Amino acid sequence: MTTENNNDTLQKFIFDNAAVRGEFVEISATWGEIQQRHSYPPAVKKVLGEMVAAAALLSANLKFNGAIVMQIHGDGPVRLLVVECDSDLRMRATAKLAEGVSVADDASLTDLLNAGGKARFVITLDPADKMPGQQPYQGIVPLDGDDMATVIENYMLRSEQLDTRLWLAADDSVARGLLLQKLPRHSGKDDQIKQSSEADELETWNRAVMLASTLKQEELLSTDIQTLMNRLFWEETIRVFEPAHPQFHCSCTREKVGNMLKMLGRDEVDGALDELGQLAIDCDFCGKHYSFDKVDCAQLFVGDTPVEVLLPASDVKH
Repeated sequence: MTTENNNDTLQKFIFDNAAVRGEFVEISATWGEIQQRHSYPPAVKKVLGEMVAAAALLSANLKFNGAIVMQIHGDGPVRLLVVECDSDLRMRATAKLAEGVSVADDASLTDLLNAGGKARFVITLDPADKMPGQQPYQGIVPLDGDDMATVIENYMLRSEQLDTRLWLAADDSVARGLLLQKLPRHSGKDDQIKQSSEADELETWNRAVMLASTLKQEELLSTDIQTLMNRLFWEETIRVFEPAHPQFHCSCTREKVGNMLKMLGRDEVDGALDELGQLAIDCDFCGKHYSFDKVDCAQLFVGDTPVEVLLPASDVKH
């Protein structure tokens, strides 16, 4: 399922004469699709929307054909947040809350996900064209930060050793973000970046971060990309690239749902069939319905072809 003809935009730019790059993203149609089948509390919506913007910003620099999957496994009222974005900026996202919880509108990230201090932030890089035996790369770290931007900044510094700054905001109608990244000087810099001294590059980086730090969440939510770029960096010499366009896309298939059931194991599947008669699974991302009866489930366990499933298991219902 894909959203067509949307105006969602990701705009890359680079500072001339310095190894500093940036991206703005504005996601409204795709964000609307993600919310369409769920009624998330405002505080959950804000964090999930910020993750959506962040995933698009990070995916725009993927060096392979595949996807980035961002997950937070929480120990508060929110048990799981998942955002997936591939190298074509096709996205989907979902949240799972504990049963019967109420969430205050002003709940913080810690209140939602890290009440017991045991939450984990996971980023998975999953190539579409894997070599034989190749597994997705997965980085797992504690949820380190009081907001989504800080969590990702800390992850990037720890795992990628890249100075990265993010400004994120989301409400009912839009998810927006700005990323700035200081590139390494001696690791294949973009040949469009002219040579400059390390001191000049550090000065450019510090100035860009200082300018972006004047950006308030309300301003980020209410202002289009071009206006923000002009407002923040009007004195800088920057090079702007062709914009890309995020869109909603769910990659669920009957085969993937079957593989998820296989991962549960035959005993658990047979037990559920004895109780329910048939298994009904709704995709958490797009709401598509899949049904498996006893014959369908028996066929799943013919042969032995394990398939890895990166996505959260949907609820099994009668």
